[in-house]
Amino acid sequence: MLARHFLVMLVAFAVPAVNAADYIRTQRVKFERGASSAVVEGSITGYEIVDYVLGAGKGQYMNVSMATQNTATYFNILAPGESEVAFFIGSSSGDQYEGTLPASGDYKVRVYMMRSAARRNEKANYRLEMIITGASDASPKTSGNPLAHDALVPGTHYHATGDVRCVMATGIATAWCPFGVTREGNGSGIVTVTKPDGRTRAIFFENGTATGADTSSADPGEFNATRDRDNTIVRIGQERYEIPDALIFGD
Repeated sequence: MLARHFLVMLVAFAVPAVNAADYIRTQRVKFERGASSAVVEGSITGYEIVDYVLGAGKGQYMNVSMATQNTATYFNILAPGESEVAFFIGSSSGDQYEGTLPASGDYKVRVYMMRSAARRNEKANYRLEMIITGASDASPKTSGNPLAHDALVPGTHYHATGDVRCVMATGIATAWCPFGVTREGNGSGIVTVTKPDGRTRAIFFENGTATGADTSSADPGEFNATRDRDNTIVRIGQERYEIPDALIFGD
């Protein structure tokens, strides 16, 4: 009985104060055309809560991370149709979520402050990054769909993984950078390259043509793409990536 009472107290402490709907502010997140990620910066004070709403499909991969100097500020993730119950709780699971989505619809990324800090009316500035990649399981799969037999690499959300030639700066020798590719068919998809410092660079393709990359103020660079025989040469600032056609089209 004592253990049960302690558990009830612990749960009550860990969840955000959402008794008053007036505390919750809702903001729809829209990715730019061709982008697989979005970054928002905001702030909350006291019992304020922000729900960032973004649509996604069953089977897609989601990665959400938050940076803040207020150690009492977290985010939860609520599945479509849920208003209170979260399947990811930041106060117990940390400042990053990665996983395959269980259903199609609008997900809520709920940013909040723990009650102990909210009572003191503390203010928290934060930066929230949301990434969604991969094809939805809800998409029709027929024999005419080029992805129908394009299986994922076990344990990943990628259709292929490996290494591509890369250069991180002018005058630096060519190296090999790990990649993962999510194919959408007909030469469209996302190639995610992991740089030597651990950061990633997502490169977007449409119909076999590189159309852009995930540049931000934290990782900037002017985008340019050219062709060299069966390869696309992508330059982002001083970075250079060599993407073979077979990688985006499949074997």
